[in-house]
Amino acid sequence: MPRSDAVVPLYIAFEGPVGSMYAELVERARAQGSLLPGTPGSLALRERPGFGTYWYRRYYDSPGMPQVEDFVCRQDDRRAYEAMEQAIEAAAWGQEQVRHLRHLGMQVADKDVARVLVEMHNRELFGAGLVLVGTLAYMAWLNELGVRAVTSRTQDVDLAVRKALKLAAAVPFIEAMKATRLDFSAIPGISPKAPSTSVKRAGRAGLRVDLLTAGPRLGQAVPMRELQWHAQAVPHFDYVLDSPRRAAVLAGGHCVPVRLPVPERMAWHKLYSSTRRAGEAAKAEKDLLQAATLLAVLVERDNLDVARAAAAAPTAVLAAARRRLPSLRSLLAPHPQALDQVIQALSAAR
Repeated sequence: MPRSDAVVPLYIAFEGPVGSMYAELVERARAQGSLLPGTPGSLALRERPGFGTYWYRRYYDSPGMPQVEDFVCRQDDRRAYEAMEQAIEAAAWGQEQVRHLRHLGMQVADKDVARVLVEMHNRELFGAGLVLVGTLAYMAWLNELGVRAVTSRTQDVDLAVRKALKLAAAVPFIEAMKATRLDFSAIPGISPKAPSTSVKRAGRAGLRVDLLTAGPRLGQAVPMRELQWHAQAVPHFDYVLDSPRRAAVLAGGHCVPVRLPVPERMAWHKLYSSTRRAGEAAKAEKDLLQAATLLAVLVERDNLDVARAAAAAPTAVLAAARRRLPSLRSLLAPHPQALDQVIQALSAAR
């Protein structure tokens, strides 16, 4: 009979075949280039009297939305037809792989999130320097590191920019959001004259997309000229956004290539964030749990020395981590190696 006081680990590692399936899916998604939005769909002929016959792709863009038809090519354009046929086959294969991985316990965001991320990817914004942060980044790192852990669903897509994106021409943020065909509206700024930094779908639980950047004053609106929009400043976010890595997010039926913060810096900053959420106890505890889980996985599974990231952290981040040490001792009790490294890292850092 199991003991009632048995400690429960923060994560469980996937078996080898699951990681191999995920790695193949990510590799194919990166090689594919642009991704088809929505369901894979099918090809259909449409005749326009007086103009000719054309191929269209018919698909569903988002749950509850009517079927969409996008022009593909003239009936006699064999090359364009075959290219779209191959893209649909690739999308159908990817959708099936995502479904299997979700059933096996990997983190998969919903279809509305997929629609936003696919649009960002197809406009090459992640390649230009846009970084996915927040809970979606945490979910993505769990998959990348090959573990299953408790996580809460999120209706927030947090995108971050450290410096000017490397774009040949401006990509207006609001136009990209409207191109998703989701009913996004700009959210008013924190003061009557402050510009918006976020968009949101209608309804209390509607999907929200926030644009963030580094800045000393939380909530300050910082202009992002290449996106013709403003980003909300987050203290010490330059530390998090330094040298982001290529990764992927599973969402809906898609595997979307993105850029993520390095997980060890993300973990230390989440400890800081957990101390800054006055009146948001649930979000503070979520940040704390995510930080502890990442630290445990990185030390035990990835053999990473988290002290290096701690040594590079701002003083305020380290001070917050030290305040969270009692809670970390409890959460990391099933992971003594990780706890030892965290204590040593905080003792050695300035």
